[in-house]
Amino acid sequence: MNRIDRIAAILIQLQSKRLVKGNEIAERFDISLRTVYRDIQTLIEAGVPILSETGIGYSIMEGYRLPPIMFTREEALAFLTAEKLVQQFTDETTSKIYQSALFKIKAVLRSEAKDHVDMMNDAIEVMPHATQPYVHGATNYIQQLLEAIAQKNILEINYFSNHAQQKTIRLIEPIGIYLSFNRWHLIAYCQLRKDYRNFRVDRIQFIKNTSAQFSSYHPSLKSYLKLIIKEDSDLHEVVIRINKEATKYLGEQKYYNGYIGELDTGSEIEMSFLTSSLEGFARWFMLFGDQAQIIKPQSLKTRIKRMAEALLKKVK
Repeated sequence: MNRIDRIAAILIQLQSKRLVKGNEIAERFDISLRTVYRDIQTLIEAGVPILSETGIGYSIMEGYRLPPIMFTREEALAFLTAEKLVQQFTDETTSKIYQSALFKIKAVLRSEAKDHVDMMNDAIEVMPHATQPYVHGATNYIQQLLEAIAQKNILEINYFSNHAQQKTIRLIEPIGIYLSFNRWHLIAYCQLRKDYRNFRVDRIQFIKNTSAQFSSYHPSLKSYLKLIIKEDSDLHEVVIRINKEATKYLGEQKYYNGYIGELDTGSEIEMSFLTSSLEGFARWFMLFGDQAQIIKPQSLKTRIKRMAEALLKKVK
């Protein structure tokens, strides 16, 4: 990207949020902070009213706006691709909101870009997975949850716990939602359990906004997912090391078992998982266990040892 295009893109980024940090700009364009300072100074000299606070970031003076931005064909195509994903993996309400936004985006496209988007509409499709399809209508609470997260509202939910096979009424303080294996999950502080919990959104049978707000500080969703998940929670952190040659046999199965990342340690690959079933993970691990080792948790090692002993008795 040349400097003129980069400076224009920085201006757009500054308009996208109230405050933009210098390192956010540097990371996006893979440039140094010194270059960021020079580009910002160029915008200021061009008459853009940019406010800066040392150590905090940059913002554009309230009231300053540029004329509507014209999207490129590639950007319009990216919006179309996102629409397919929204239709497949969100609820009806969210899909309708996105469609409304997309109509507004299409309205400002050049004629050539509009024709291009129409032509490509039938060339992009998102297919549901045969073994774990997304169930539409089962999670029609996404917008309600997002609003509660934004407003820090306490929610009352009627929740069915698959593990305990019982319904409970909970007062929760929602933190964030994420999609994993075609299922939406809600991370929230549960006032009943006095701890953080992972709720499957499709198992929430009713939501009521209590209008009360919580003032407690909670970790962000991203930081929460990095924490070591407790053994008695819905998700368990698993770390294994496997010989590089054996990784090619895992295929897509690793994703079904909660794969979240890996690290190359030389002759082995260290893989991290978040799984809702240690029993299920143990049975999957047995398929390639002779080529791998469990780093944690200890409870998984115990399960596999017990399963191996039972198997040995049957093959004698």
